[in-house]
Amino acid sequence: MLISELFYSIQGEGKLTGQPSLFIRTSGCNLRCNWCDTGYASWEPSGDEMSLDALIIEVEKVTSSHVVITGGEPMIAKEIHLLCEKLKSTKSHITIETAGTIAPEKIICDLASISPKMSNSTPDNRASEVWQKRHERDRINIEVLREWVDNYEFQLKFVIDSEDDIKEIFELLTQLDRDIAPYNVLLMPQGITSEEIDSKKIMVTDLCKKYGFRFCDRLHISLFGNKKGT
Repeated sequence: MLISELFYSIQGEGKLTGQPSLFIRTSGCNLRCNWCDTGYASWEPSGDEMSLDALIIEVEKVTSSHVVITGGEPMIAKEIHLLCEKLKSTKSHITIETAGTIAPEKIICDLASISPKMSNSTPDNRASEVWQKRHERDRINIEVLREWVDNYEFQLKFVIDSEDDIKEIFELLTQLDRDIAPYNVLLMPQGITSEEIDSKKIMVTDLCKKYGFRFCDRLHISLFGNKKGT
C-alpha cells in the first residue's frame, strides 16, 4: 500500500476532535480540490510502499486505539478493505476520511467522516482541463453517499468558503433524501493557515447558529500549523 505519511497526533476535526489517533495517510486521489492542503497525497501523490503487517506493527506501538485512515482518497487505495479487517482485529476504532465518491462495499468502519466536495473545490487553471472536467463530474455521487449514510455512523463535513455555500449544502441534503440530524452536519471554515481560518470563523459560526449545524474547527492547524505529521 502506498503510504504518504504515518503519524500519531490528535484528531483536529469533527466529532472526535482532540482524540489521540494514529493517522494513516494513503497516497492518491480521484479528485483535485482547489484548496487541498495535502497535495503530496493528491495533486502530486508520493510516498512509500508499506505492507499491511508493517502498518499493524505501527498501530500497536501507540497508546490510543483510534486509527484514522485519510488521504488523498483512501477508498481508492489497494488493499483498503483488508487493512480495515486487520485493524479491527487489533480492536482499533476506525475512522475513514473520504469524499464519499467511492462505494464502501461493506468496508469495516466505525466512523465515516464524509466530506462531499462542493463547487468551491473545483480546481482552477493550475489543473489541466481534463482534471477540471473530471473533478466536476465526479465530486458528488448521490447513490454512493446514500450507501455510506445508510450503513455507517457518519458525519457530513462541508468546507465553507462563503455564505453562499450553504445553498449547495441544502440542495445536497434534499437530493440525499435521508433523515439527517443537524448535529451530523458539520461546517468547517476553508483555510490552510490559522489566519485564513480565523477570518471565516464568525461567518461559519453564524451559519451554524442559524441552521442548527455543528461548527467544525481545524485544531491541528491552530496547534501545529499546516505541516506534515500533525
